[in-house]
Amino acid sequence: MAAAAGGYADILKAPHAVRLLAGTLVGRLPNATAPIAIVLFTRAEGGSYSLAGALAAVYGLANAVGQPLLGRAVDLHGQPRVQLPAAVVSALGMALLVLAGTGQLPLAYTAVAVAGLFTPPLEGGLRALWPSVLGGEDRVHRAYALDAVAQEVMFTVGPLLVTLLVAVQSPAAALLVINAVGVLGALSVVLSGPSRAWRSAPREAHWLGALRSPGLLALLGSFFFVGLAMGSITVAGVAYADDHGRESVYGWLMAALGLGALIGGGIYGARQWAGAPERRLRLLVGLLALGYLPLLLTPGVVPMTALAAVAGLFLAPAIACAFIVVDRHAPRGTVTEAFSWLVTTFGVGAAAGTAVAGPAVELSGTTAGFGVAAAAGIAALLVLLATRRVLAVPLRTAQHAGAVVAVSENDRNGAVEPGFSSRRQA
Repeated sequence: MAAAAGGYADILKAPHAVRLLAGTLVGRLPNATAPIAIVLFTRAEGGSYSLAGALAAVYGLANAVGQPLLGRAVDLHGQPRVQLPAAVVSALGMALLVLAGTGQLPLAYTAVAVAGLFTPPLEGGLRALWPSVLGGEDRVHRAYALDAVAQEVMFTVGPLLVTLLVAVQSPAAALLVINAVGVLGALSVVLSGPSRAWRSAPREAHWLGALRSPGLLALLGSFFFVGLAMGSITVAGVAYADDHGRESVYGWLMAALGLGALIGGGIYGARQWAGAPERRLRLLVGLLALGYLPLLLTPGVVPMTALAAVAGLFLAPAIACAFIVVDRHAPRGTVTEAFSWLVTTFGVGAAAGTAVAGPAVELSGTTAGFGVAAAAGIAALLVLLATRRVLAVPLRTAQHAGAVVAVSENDRNGAVEPGFSSRRQA
């Protein structure tokens, strides 16, 4: 951990690094807490679990459509012209949900769809900015790990912040405050020098964009199920809290899940990893799936909180490793779009998870909701195992007949991870 802290400190000393990381995390707070906030708001309005899951699912699906489209727009037109307007429109969508409530269902569905569709692709945008801010390949990949760890801080603090706002005011106030803060975060990012100066590398015109990479498609297939697991835990966690008669239990479960990921990410970032990241990703996703199984026990609050922390241990390492795999398999000039597709697929999976877990809980109880998460984790591993041949050869390796490709081949992002030689294969 000390080695990781030293490496992270070196990254944070770089000009603009703290501002970009903090601004992105704050700007993404509405997206990170939206499923929780929507579920709590719907329940407070008297809506059922199925309605809460459906609204959260619509938000997630709209987000899934918007992220790659906005990501491609960023690659083509730059960050300020896309990120800030999108953040404002998304916040207005959530404000409309608060005003409309759940009594007028068409308006409620429209509101969450607008909020999800225009969620700015800040996550992909930050990863596109790291090379110009940090320069060295090792530092860029260390920043990917730092980014994953920092996200888990947000996922730890976010649920607590939402439940605090709900306790002090109301779920409606939580939605409004979180989204207003998100706009300020996006504003901080787009006004920075690196964001205003960044331009994507030249790209080959192709209607599929980043999706023409078979390896990227394989990765997206796996992370759909990782997202499905997380989405189902969102609903199952609310049901568990209801079973135990305390709304605050939900916030603690979600915070424990994020804390576990934070610890796992910190340990993962403490060293440089040798070997193919694709092979390592299979191991990490397998351990992630294994961590979901004990949640089926649904014990008392204290042991369940501990199990939630264990379930989160391998999430941040898996995400950090996935960043590297995306970078290795994305076509030239599609960096923001490729990262946004990963966010999109995760969002689609999360939306599917909330939609499936709601009826599962109502039909068979809380355990069934956590059962959806366990099954999804196993499915994510099976996808990686089934596509190991596709993932074994990164796109640029295939395109250049096995030659070692320079860092500049993919929007100045490194082609390899620290400690990894691009001549080695899984």
